[in-house]
Amino acid sequence: MAVRDRLLALLVVIIWGVNFVIIKYGLQNMPPFLLAGLRFLLVALPAIFFIPRPQLPWKWLTLYGLTMSFGQFALLFLAIKVGMPAGLASLVLQAQVFFTLLLAMLLLGDRLRVNHLVGIVIATAGMLLLAQASLQQGGGAVPLAGLLLTLGAALSWALGNIANKKIMSTFRRQGILPLVVWSALIPILPFFACSWLFDDRQMAIDSLRHLRLSSVLVIGYLAFAATLFGYSIWGSLLARYETWRVAPLALLVPLVGLASAWLLMGETLSTLQLAGALCVLAGMAVNMFGLPRWRPVAAAGK
Repeated sequence: MAVRDRLLALLVVIIWGVNFVIIKYGLQNMPPFLLAGLRFLLVALPAIFFIPRPQLPWKWLTLYGLTMSFGQFALLFLAIKVGMPAGLASLVLQAQVFFTLLLAMLLLGDRLRVNHLVGIVIATAGMLLLAQASLQQGGGAVPLAGLLLTLGAALSWALGNIANKKIMSTFRRQGILPLVVWSALIPILPFFACSWLFDDRQMAIDSLRHLRLSSVLVIGYLAFAATLFGYSIWGSLLARYETWRVAPLALLVPLVGLASAWLLMGETLSTLQLAGALCVLAGMAVNMFGLPRWRPVAAAGK
């Protein structure tokens, strides 16, 4: 991989890792569904006037938009709103890797390798440790509802990955940027409808009537940096390099998320939470890089 592309990949990893802290800051002044709706409104407009619509049926755009965008971020924003720490959210959301593998096996007929199964088992043990920590603390640093909502967001992301794979294999020569931009139209109305029904209505009205510069910067970051820039660069790298060169870099996202949450928000982990986090990271590493190969050590003097 060229040095320039390595730097671009690292920049995307940093943007996506810090993204969780940005979301938590944004939710201090704006309710979750409204924040998410404004994010995708800014992704779609005015870009759809300059980027041609991808040549595929609307049902596929709808499926991609409802899973990759609406389901994932509705559940993620709610999780952070109810108290899921930003750093751990960045880690638990990567369960999408394992959900994607299982869904690909069930829906697309893909075969799982031994390292995939071992990685799933290790990561599942980590998730159980995190759940146990949340139960022991009784609504402390990691509320169980936040953990379950984040896992739901990961499952929705995995469904979006399957939809993306089906789209790219069925309708060839579809660029990732047109897909991201035009599919952003799909979740806007559902997000605003959910905001009207479930958000704190007075908070929503006040956040729009007295729109703060910090809220504008948060929405801009989520729309332009995390979505348009991040997805287009990542998709470009996946198109030009082998998957094994690019995909493992995603392991750095939760590390950046945990570090940025610690540096910017003072979030810390208990011993049990740290053990769970390390198990999840270990499971991801086994999934990406395979199991270690042990070579017999030659006897002394031979």
